[in-house]
Amino acid sequence: MQMKLMNIEKILKRLLQLHPKSIDLSLHRIKRLLKDLKNPEKKIKNAIQVVGTNGKYSCCSTLREIFETANYKVNMNISPSLKKFNERYYLSGKYISDHELYDLLTEVEKINNNQSITFHEFICACFFLAASRNKSDINILEAGLFFRLDASNVLDKNIASIVMPIGIDHKDFLKKGTIDEIVYEKCSHLLGKSQIIVSKQKKDVLLKIKNIISKNSSKKIIFGENYSFKKTTNGFLYEDKLGKMSLPSPNLLGDFQIGNISTAIAAVRNLDQFKIKNSHIKKAIIKIRSEGRLQKIKKGKLRNFVSKNNEILIDGAHNPLAASVVSKYLEKLNSGKKIVMLLGMMSNKDHKEFIQIFKNKVHSIIALNIPNQENFIDKSELTKIAKSFGIPSRAEDSIQSAFENVAKENSDAIIFCTGSLYFAGEILNLN
Repeated sequence: MQMKLMNIEKILKRLLQLHPKSIDLSLHRIKRLLKDLKNPEKKIKNAIQVVGTNGKYSCCSTLREIFETANYKVNMNISPSLKKFNERYYLSGKYISDHELYDLLTEVEKINNNQSITFHEFICACFFLAASRNKSDINILEAGLFFRLDASNVLDKNIASIVMPIGIDHKDFLKKGTIDEIVYEKCSHLLGKSQIIVSKQKKDVLLKIKNIISKNSSKKIIFGENYSFKKTTNGFLYEDKLGKMSLPSPNLLGDFQIGNISTAIAAVRNLDQFKIKNSHIKKAIIKIRSEGRLQKIKKGKLRNFVSKNNEILIDGAHNPLAASVVSKYLEKLNSGKKIVMLLGMMSNKDHKEFIQIFKNKVHSIIALNIPNQENFIDKSELTKIAKSFGIPSRAEDSIQSAFENVAKENSDAIIFCTGSLYFAGEILNLN
């Protein structure tokens, strides 16, 4: 099995060499490969496509849990993975095994025959092939960068498109880097003759979304107009045209997650072809699996590096919109404990705006390079940015030393790790 894992890593490294860019927004390469694979994407039935800037994974996880609680079989494709590449391929109720993954990658690599294609495009094609061979009732697809020219946008039809919160991110792939461009890229090519569920958005963003999708033939289900939610003492109240539901607190930290979960609920309650009961929803939301999203680490190797009074909290937030909602969660902790941020970020992010949001929310920042990644921003640069906002900051050589030194200095501090999903993944692997 270890040999299979090593061979998988070799294949993944080879795939990175098939195109000079890690991201090159276009659909012609994946369409060529899919054609060579005899168009497996055309065999995908009951697809739900999830687009947006934040909350996509939480929405996908909620959808999966609800459908599986109602005894439906689910395929799901997410990107990126956190701890292991296999996480990207969830097929008929389980993650793909190393053996199955090796065979899948080998088969598609042979058919591709060294032709130019990006890594993301290749692995999306692999999912379509694997999903086409797995009998499932529902296929959940998390869109990659933007959507219009993303490799996930090759379907002719779906049963729903879900638009999660949209904000500024990945500006370096746009001409001007404006919110108008981002909304256009994410919403202008949503499939018609289906339904579009729009999550809670900032007012100006919602107006832009509604304008873009106004001529789309799909039914529109919009937060604040067609469904709503309200936090309660013991959970939250969900309401739509079918009525009200009093729901327990979900198995996800942060009030913002109620919005992500409610959007998933709005979707399933409008899919008449599935028999989803209120009892299914109530059971599902208290067992949602969502790693690296406001996740508390209560056991594992990381606990050996800190004191018993140190809390460890991990979130893969990597853009200003995500930072703003996570910072609100930190504000509400009211624990009286110091919050020390361990920060690692990729180079193409809005570092200044991201860090500034946490001013007066964290006691200090410890900057780190992200292990096993190439395009991270150097920890010295992150330190300079943090100091420019008056946030005490320093760099550390390793994740382990950062945890150990925080524990020595603040034995009851909350250690909050954020800045990148890749960073969160490395910390979880270390644990």
